[in-house]
Amino acid sequence: MYSDEGTNAMPKTPPWPLAACSLGLATVDGHGRPVADAGPDFWLAELAKVRGLGFDHLELGDIWLPIGDLDPAAVTALGQAVKEAHLDACAVHIQRRSVIDPESSADNLAYHHRAIDAAAALGVPIYSTGLHRPLTPAQQRALWFWTAPGPVDPTDPQTRALAVRRLRELADHCVELGMKLALELYEDTLLGTAEDAVRLIEDLDHDGIGLNPDVGNLIRLHRPVEDWREAYRRTLPHAVYWHAKNYQRDEAGDGSWATSMPSTLRDGLINYRDVIAMADAAGYRGPIACEHYGGDSLGVAAANREYLASLIATLPTTREDA
Repeated sequence: MYSDEGTNAMPKTPPWPLAACSLGLATVDGHGRPVADAGPDFWLAELAKVRGLGFDHLELGDIWLPIGDLDPAAVTALGQAVKEAHLDACAVHIQRRSVIDPESSADNLAYHHRAIDAAAALGVPIYSTGLHRPLTPAQQRALWFWTAPGPVDPTDPQTRALAVRRLRELADHCVELGMKLALELYEDTLLGTAEDAVRLIEDLDHDGIGLNPDVGNLIRLHRPVEDWREAYRRTLPHAVYWHAKNYQRDEAGDGSWATSMPSTLRDGLINYRDVIAMADAAGYRGPIACEHYGGDSLGVAAANREYLASLIATLPTTREDA
């Protein structure tokens, strides 16, 4: 539970940290070097962009910097850069490193354990990941990767048992180091629908595991999708972390076609005014990471932060921690 310790007056709004995702940060420097090789000065310059947009909190994603491949000295330097940028790293997010990937699951598992150690050294409370795999060549060629078919997880009992065993292993490691494991909703994985995600949480049966209910990943698909209200109703009670993004969507009444494109939180299909109220009723108080694809993703994230803050400010103040 996040709190405003050190203040005498009770805060009016729930203390949900509103964070920037790492999307929009440069992954190579001016000399073409990958960000991992560019060094702490470059990291600080990029993090300063986040602070300059008014964020206090940041999700460190390996889409920007592969945290699991950093040596201890580099992890220390990254933590110092975050501190010098006057940011709080509220989570580490690892994507496309599935522990049941048929080609690289063992390597991915080892990477996760290294990344968990790095996350703990950085002092973050949440380790977020999922079961999605690397983009296919067709997805890499597409303007928006979700418009092309991607990998599909098998659903046989052996694969499911492997997922449960390995995710519990990661959760044990996280809990040992004072963190929680958050699992992100993502299409065509064992977390591919709200029902699937809740079922996996129930199968895992681990106090150190919760959901990252990124329903935006589901409603952008160019095929029939589940109702966003029902998806949040099912998943928010299990949430420990949350990626918030939105898409405009249009579809045929007979389901024969659908299209989508990224939007601000305010202007997309999902009504975040309703969802924030649902989250409040479910008792959610964790971080919300503002995520956006395309254009000035950091700038859109900053606008989304202000919008979310305005919604949170309208919530009732009757809760004990409100």
